[in-house]
Amino acid sequence: MYRSLISPKMMDELRDKILNVIVMQKKYKDKRYSAKRLAEDLGTNTRYISAVINVRFRMNYTSFVNKFRIEEATSILVDHRYQGLRMEEVSDMVGFANRQSFYASFYKLMGMTPRDYRIKHTPQQPPQ
Repeated sequence: MYRSLISPKMMDELRDKILNVIVMQKKYKDKRYSAKRLAEDLGTNTRYISAVINVRFRMNYTSFVNKFRIEEATSILVDHRYQGLRMEEVSDMVGFANRQSFYASFYKLMGMTPRDYRIKHTPQQPPQ
């Protein structure tokens, strides 16, 4: 319904603003950063936020935010500096409220658990 009320130009502008806040300002790491807060920060409403994310990214707000959390988690999981971290710590670093939602989102996006991802993508021998 709201999709028809937003011009393509306005949708593109909102898309860019959403990406700026969520990605560039790394708000995806904030467990409490909701679509409502995003709408307030951008001076719009949650219906417009939802419509833009649905149309431009083909997902809902939660999936959109979790996508960036998982992308960062994949980097952390293979980074030798973070090899000692437990999955709960990785989950917390990237903004998940709990380990269960981290595992569920990770599996949905990557097709494997975070632990399996780490094992598969970490070199077994340290480079000489």
